[in-house]
Formats: sequence, structure tokens, C-alpha cells
Amino acid sequence: MPGIVAFGRRWGIASDDLVFPGAFELLIRVLWWIGTLALYIIHKGHFECPGGAVLHRYLVVLLVLLGVIILSLCAIVYVSAQGTIMNSGPRRSVPALVYLRALLYVPEFVLACLGAVWVNEETVISRSVGIFWIIFISMAIGVVVVFDPLGSQRQGATVGTGRVLRDMESSESEQFLQRARSLAARVWECRLRLLCCCLPPDDNHRAAFSNIGQLFSSFFSDTDLVVSDIAAGLALLHQEQDKMEQTRTPEETVGKPFQDDLDVALESATHWMRFAEAAYGWPLYVYSHPFTGPCRLTADCCGSRGEQYDMVGGENMGCHFTSILQTTGLQYRDFIHISYHNQIYEIPFYIALDHKKEAVLVAVRGTLSLKDVLTDLSAECENLPIEGVSGACYAHKGMCQAAGYLYRRLVNDGILSQAFSIAPEYRLVIVGHSLGAGTASLLAALLRSTYPTLQCYAFSPPGGLMSKALAEYSRQFVVSVVLGKDLVPRLSIPNMEDLKRRILKIVSNCNKPKYRILLQGCWYEMFGGVPDDSPTELDIPREEELSRPLLGGDSLLHHSPSYHSLTSDPDFSPSPTHQTHLPLYLPGRIIYITEDGPPRRSCWSQASYRSEWANEMAFRSVLISPRMLADHMPDVVHRALQGLERETQNPLCPSAQSNSHLNVI
Repeated sequence: MPGIVAFGRRWGIASDDLVFPGAFELLIRVLWWIGTLALYIIHKGHFECPGGAVLHRYLVVLLVLLGVIILSLCAIVYVSAQGTIMNSGPRRSVPALVYLRALLYVPEFVLACLGAVWVNEETVISRSVGIFWIIFISMAIGVVVVFDPLGSQRQGATVGTGRVLRDMESSESEQFLQRARSLAARVWECRLRLLCCCLPPDDNHRAAFSNIGQLFSSFFSDTDLVVSDIAAGLALLHQEQDKMEQTRTPEETVGKPFQDDLDVALESATHWMRFAEAAYGWPLYVYSHPFTGPCRLTADCCGSRGEQYDMVGGENMGCHFTSILQTTGLQYRDFIHISYHNQIYEIPFYIALDHKKEAVLVAVRGTLSLKDVLTDLSAECENLPIEGVSGACYAHKGMCQAAGYLYRRLVNDGILSQAFSIAPEYRLVIVGHSLGAGTASLLAALLRSTYPTLQCYAFSPPGGLMSKALAEYSRQFVVSVVLGKDLVPRLSIPNMEDLKRRILKIVSNCNKPKYRILLQGCWYEMFGGVPDDSPTELDIPREEELSRPLLGGDSLLHHSPSYHSLTSDPDFSPSPTHQTHLPLYLPGRIIYITEDGPPRRSCWSQASYRSEWANEMAFRSVLISPRMLADHMPDVVHRALQGLERETQNPLCPSAQSNSHLNVI
């Protein structure tokens, strides 16, 4: 629901978000009151000693004040727990209770200041003063966390929202909304600058901050969700998806020619995955080998590798070269160039010769630095003209820029020419994971006309990568590998808009208070169990009352597409200024790997996997799962591919037999 309105502005916290912080403070206050009462009883009859009168008055006032605070906290917790996310009527008195609780800080602050004067005389008073300052500082930090820089604008804009906004002239309404989005973009840009204050203020960084700020402001400006609303929606959506998955009907089998083609592609993908994993250098190597990795790298880096480094062209290699040698199993003489130069739109890569597969290999690193994150988040579309492609050619801006950088390094600097002068009969293979997968796919499209036999293996590529025409073209030479419920291949602006719409819908139709949703959701995520099967549709008599969109009647940008999908007002129309985002797709043919067996298994049981050729439409929706980030890790993807290879080599393995019955989505 919309953020609570207090002190003349909106805050990043809703009226039903005070249950847990209020209960926590209530527990501390009750324990404090009990301890103070015990001290009062112990010292009763001994207040005639020097300083006793001061202690007596202090304890009496403290007991009374704590009692009033405890009663106010009980009221806040009780009222905040009433209603549902959308039904805020039972919580209409929460702002008044917040004012009362804030007012009680004044006498408590005065008492703490007086206690600070007496602190040298009474140890009891010093402890009480210390507890107060801990609570007060924690409260101040909480206020900073929930502070909304746009809160005053949101509250002040209520006169221009709802039907009043629809009654405005179209030009006046458009100007109002444009100013609102411009202000929101500046706020997000300032947040990014503070977060990335260690980066130099060059033109690329400023342009990236501006583009990302506009993207975030466009995505969040048409909702008034607070963080806990999103968390509750994700918890409900996860259980809803699990219920749908449990009721899914068995899939049809795939033909033998498709299975043979899949086995060949899996064998090649397993081989090339270790090179994509090696591109991450020593950080991933140490992460994958926490006990032996540091010792191996230290021994090699401190040994006599200096003359070998001189034989390989490269930049900022450090211990990365040693980790690449350990991971790939190649010799140092097999490497042509290694670059760990890293800036926004400029990502590390290496060139090597794989004599086993007779290939010149280009491996592109995925996201490993803050600059890489900025490249990822530069998600606007940019034209990418490719020779021989009919239709609109555009792609993710950040990865387009990174692919252009690699193209200039490889072609203009003559690195590929150097490699093929050594092995002219070899073919070109480009691999990468995550950001590296997206960049590798676009780089392959740029190089395809020059190297018609090239192949690209994209592991866990981003979903919002390239236009439909480019995606169809890339099916000739790109193979993508997606594991399980990995978030990144499903991460695109349209998918995130769809996720936002589903969250809005599911929290609107839920008839449970938010604190219960969050408690049950945490239990389900940690311990599993049966998905919540309680009804989520509201009773018919209350549906009209409670089916208001989460934007609220006085939201700043009341007329979003998400709002439009939920509202029942026939006169309502979406904003003419709302930015629509072009659809982007995964590259190439897609191998989809899923885990066989129950959704939750013990940490010691070995996972078994199945694979299938999948259509891009299977990744048009974000799946909520504890595995959505773990399934993206390169070492996890590599283990899954190795597991499939072992099962294929062992025909007596039950899971390998089951792999012969796979579905083409």
C-alpha cells in the first residue's frame, strides 16, 4: 500500500510495517521496565542515604514514563497488525499513534539529559541513560532508512492526482508528470553517485548514471510500493508458482534426432564452460577452491613466472594468469593475449589456442566489479546494424558498447590476426558467462560475416539482450545454456514490468495481514513445506472496497499501466508520457537444464539433472526461488554440465535414461 503519511510527507514505510519494529522495541521496554521495577523494590526503604532522593525520583518518573511508552507501543503493534495490505481502514489511527510515540521522546530525552548530570553519582542511572541513547540512535537510523526524498513532492501532489489529474488539460498533465519523473531521475542519479563515489567522474560514468537514473525512475515512478509490500508479494508469488509447478502435467517426449543434437551441444558446452569460468580470474578460483586455491596461486605468483608473462601480451594480469592456467589446463604458450583492463563498457577477456578442439578461443569475463554492474544496468536499447540481418537490429546498450570495445581490440589491434597467423586452419569460438555471455553473443554477431564458421557459447546470458531479428539470426551460431530458475536469463525490462504487475495483483487479492505473509514466507523459504493454500481472492462483498490499486487514491503517478491493469474505471487511460520499452530476447538456441527430483534436497545428496532444447518464450516470466541467484553462479553451471556429462556416459544411470524423454518447449 502507499507509504504512511506523517509530518507532512510520505515515508518509505507503510502503516502495517510497524508490527515487527514495534514488537522488538516493546520487548526491550518491558524488560527495561521490569528491571527498573526490581531495582525500585530492592532499594525501597534505603532512599534516605545521600543521593537516595534523586534515585527515588528518577526511578518513579522512569517507571511511569516507560509504562506510558509500553502502552503506546502495544497500541501501535495491535493497530498496525489489523486489516490487509490493501485494506488500510482499520489502521487509519496509526499516524496519530506515531505522533504520540514521537512526542514521548521529548520527556524521555529530558530525563536522559538529567540522568547524564547524575551519571557520576548513580550507576543505575548511567545504565538507564545508556539504554535510552541506544534506542534513540537506532530510531534515528531507522528514520534515515525509511526517508523518501520525494516524500514531500508525493504528498504535495495529491491535489493533482486521481480524477483531478484526469480533468487537467492534456498538456498540463503531461508537464506535471514530466516534472515528477525528472525529479525522480535526479534523485536516483544522486543515489548512484553516492553509491559509486569511488569511481572517477568521467563522461562515461556520468552518462551511465543518467541513463540508469532515468531507467529506475521510469520503473518505480508509477507505483507507491514500499519494500515490505514487494517482499510480501514475492513470498506469495513464490508459493503460487510452486503450486502451479506441482500441478503441471507430464511433458511430451522428444524425438531421437533432437536428442542426438542436444547431446553434441551439451558435450561442447561442457568443454567450453571451464574457459568461460576461467575468465573470472583468481577471485572465482579462490572461491571455488577455498582451501587449496590460495596456496597454489601464491606459489605460482611468487615463483618464476615473470619470463612467461613477458611471452604473453596482456594488461593487468597479476595472479589472473596463474588461475587461468590452473582452470583451463592449457600451457602458457597457448595464450595470445590476456587483458584485465576494466572500465565501464570495457570488460576483461583473453585469447587462447585450444588444440584439442582446434579453435581460437575468445573468453569474455562476466560481472565482477562495480563498473561491470554499471554496464549491466545500462539497459536502454541501442542500434546494432548487422550485415545480412533483415528486420530491426538493436540490443542492450551496455553490452553493445562492450562488444564494440572488444571488436576494436580484436580486429583493429590485430589480436585475432595474430592468433590465426599461428593457427590458420582453426575456427573461432567465443564464450562467456552472464555479462560476458551477452557481450560474447553480440561480438559473435559482429564477427560472423568475417568468420562464417565461428561458434558462440553463452552461459546464463541476460534475457534482455537483443531484438527478435538478431535473436533469430544468432540461432545459426550461438548456443545459450540456462540452469534452473536463474534470474538473469529472465531479467529484462518487460519481464520486470510483468513481475511488478503480478505483485500488484497478488497483494491486492490477498486477505491476510502483511506480518503473517512475511512470517509464513520466511518459514517456507527456510524450511519448505506445503505452499500456502489459503484463499487469496477477496470475498465478493468486500472486493469493490479493497481492490484499489497499490498506488492509492492520492499517489503521485496514479495512472501507470500497472494501475490500469487493476482498475475498473472505464474512463481511465494510461499516461501518454509513459515510456514503452522494446522487447529484447535471449540469443541463439537455448539449452535448458533443470534439476531432477524434489525441489528441496539435503546439502549432502548429489543432484541429478535433465536437459532440453527450449524456446525463448519459456523465459518470459521471472521465477521466484531461493535458487534464482545460486543457479547463476558459473561454478554451479559448470557442475550441472559435468553432472549431465557423467549421466550421459553412464547409460545404466536412471537419470540418464530419463534424459531420453525430454520436451522441446
